[in-house]
Order: sequence, then C-alpha cells, then structure tokens
Amino acid sequence: MRQLVPLFLLSVTIIGLISSIRSLFMAKFSKKQYISIENVVFLLLIYVTVLMGFGIIYVVLDLNSFPVLNQNGAAFTGGFSERLESSMYFSAITLLSVGYGDITPVGVGRWVAIVEALIGYTIPMAFVVKTVINIDRNES
Repeated sequence: MRQLVPLFLLSVTIIGLISSIRSLFMAKFSKKQYISIENVVFLLLIYVTVLMGFGIIYVVLDLNSFPVLNQNGAAFTGGFSERLESSMYFSAITLLSVGYGDITPVGVGRWVAIVEALIGYTIPMAFVVKTVINIDRNES
C-alpha cells in the first residue's frame, strides 16, 4: 500500500502535466485582443503547473530510491521539505534557464531534466505561434 501512494501521485502528476501542455498548444485566444492579461496569466499558470509537476516527479523518484539529483556533488540529504524545496528549485532553474550547476541530475533524472528543458523551450514558442495565428485570422 505504501508503494501505491507515490505511484498514484506520479501518475496524477504526469497526467496533469500532459493536460497543461496540451491546453497550451490547443488554447483558443480572444478574437478582440492579441495579447491580454488573461493570456499572460494563462502562460504563467502553464509555467507554474509544469514547474511544480516536474518538481513532484523529482521528489517521488528520490523517495523511491532512484538517484535523480545531486547537490554540490553529493546525494540529497535532509527531510522531505528540504528535498521538495531543492527539487522545486532545480525544476524552476531547468525549466526557465540552462541551470546553475549547484544541483545536477544523475541517472534517470538526466532524462527527466532533458524533457523538462525541451518543454521549457517550447512553451514560449507555442505562445508566440498561437498569437501570430490569431493575428493572421483576425486580419483575414
């Protein structure tokens, strides 16, 4: 039973991530405005959802004895809150930039970080493309 809870959390997190990313690529924008406060809030919520989702993935993998992240060259130590904080930090840095190097992915964590970084690069592109398509539709 103890193993089912992290597995369930991991499954729900992955489904939530896929739904959020899908909604970005399928989102319909307002016909009156090209960029509105609603669109910016929508983009911010997508970033927060992806950031938190991948942070949870790192924590769940770490709690199930998969080495995913090293901090300053050593495995994570400390309680759950410290691991969660470090995982969320690493997720934010990976999603929004190329990272600082103070926390590094190892093992399966490298592949998870690659997927997160690729998503981080495609989110702004999808937002811009949707805006340009919307502008083109309104001008036609």
